[in-house]
Amino acid sequence: MSERYSRSDRVSEAIRRELAKLIATELKDPRVGMVSLTAVELTADYAHAKIYYSTLAEGDAQKLIHEGLVRASGFLRREIGRRVRIHTTPQLHFVHDQTMERADQLSRLIDKALHSGPSTGED
Repeated sequence: MSERYSRSDRVSEAIRRELAKLIATELKDPRVGMVSLTAVELTADYAHAKIYYSTLAEGDAQKLIHEGLVRASGFLRREIGRRVRIHTTPQLHFVHDQTMERADQLSRLIDKALHSGPSTGED
């Protein structure tokens, strides 16, 4: 069974791959450490792209990473325009993806509830 992906999905994935390479190899901003790009959402006209990223950093370090990505967005956009062939190079909007952090918090809460819950002794 062959599933077809829309052009928008293919372009989003191409942008995600190229941005990941650029951030890892060419971005010189020391604020931007290890980040993983989790998804790219394009508007229908390709004018804007939400770039979802996750990081292991916490607190102020997360803010610094976000500032670094926003600061580098012009450079990243220009490079995307050179590497991905689309009629409009989108404005890049970076969004911190908290899915992994929330999953970890929920997992810890479940573990805590299981280990500190009432014991099921005999009646």
